[in-house]
Amino acid sequence: MSAVDLIALIVTSTLVYSTPLILTALGGTFSERSGIVNVGLEGIMIMGAFSSVVFNLTMADSLGSLTPWIAILVGGVVGIAFSLLHAVATINFRADHIISGTVINLMAPALGVFLIKTWYDKGQTDNISYNLGYFSFPGLKNIPVLGKIFFKNTFLPAYLAILIAILAWFILFKTRFGLRLRSVGEHPQAADTLGINVYKFRYAGVLISGLLGGMGGAIFAQSISGNFSAGTIVGQGFISMAAMIFGKWNPLGAMGAALFFGFAQSLSIIGGQLPVISSIPSVWLQIAPYLLTIIVLVLFLGQSSGPKANGKNYIKTK
Repeated sequence: MSAVDLIALIVTSTLVYSTPLILTALGGTFSERSGIVNVGLEGIMIMGAFSSVVFNLTMADSLGSLTPWIAILVGGVVGIAFSLLHAVATINFRADHIISGTVINLMAPALGVFLIKTWYDKGQTDNISYNLGYFSFPGLKNIPVLGKIFFKNTFLPAYLAILIAILAWFILFKTRFGLRLRSVGEHPQAADTLGINVYKFRYAGVLISGLLGGMGGAIFAQSISGNFSAGTIVGQGFISMAAMIFGKWNPLGAMGAALFFGFAQSLSIIGGQLPVISSIPSVWLQIAPYLLTIIVLVLFLGQSSGPKANGKNYIKTK
């Protein structure tokens, strides 16, 4: 394998594993910037994966190659529905954010497996026939060296996720909506006195996190796992939260951290084809992403300063 082929393999594999993390980390950024901690990202990803696979299996004959792309949107809509539960609990009923998110994380896999058992009479779905395969950019793939690395047989959803990350940065830091969203996460009382509807913007932040988290789960299920079971999404939501913290609640920083974690995950798949790394026992490569997540949280959680009102319920009358 030539050096260019080796680099292309690493880049493509990293993009595949990073894409769900990028979208989910961006969702967590919107939620926490509004002041709502969304520990339930893992459960939201699970339901996004579940709904996308079921939709894919049901509609594949009708929609053909468009099926996985529409299924991503279906996963996003289902993610919104589940994030709405978290929003109502934390914003209207002032529940503890961690407990509410944990409930979603516990409920989602049990609900998914129960419905799969009911509908398919087994513990997991069949493999989908239409998945998110590889894509070559016309024209760009012919660029010497760079074309083969970045634009030939690559993962198109990754580039869309990167564009979404750039758009998210612009929205958060360059628009009136973003300024108001960040204000309710920093000092909701002050924002309220200026006529900003704190509840509305917190709902917006949580629902955006549900949309992006559900899409992340749908992409993971339709590109990596190929079906749905209780073990389809294992720790991806928590890794996304670590990427959000590592990126200091900045969409571009979260994207960079997600690419790093995606690279760590991809090593367990392509490590056997890489010099030096191939000599490392596979079990170490498999636990590397989770070990890195713990290390990052230990090293950076205390140093990172999130929104001042993050995790604090707002009572308008006080």
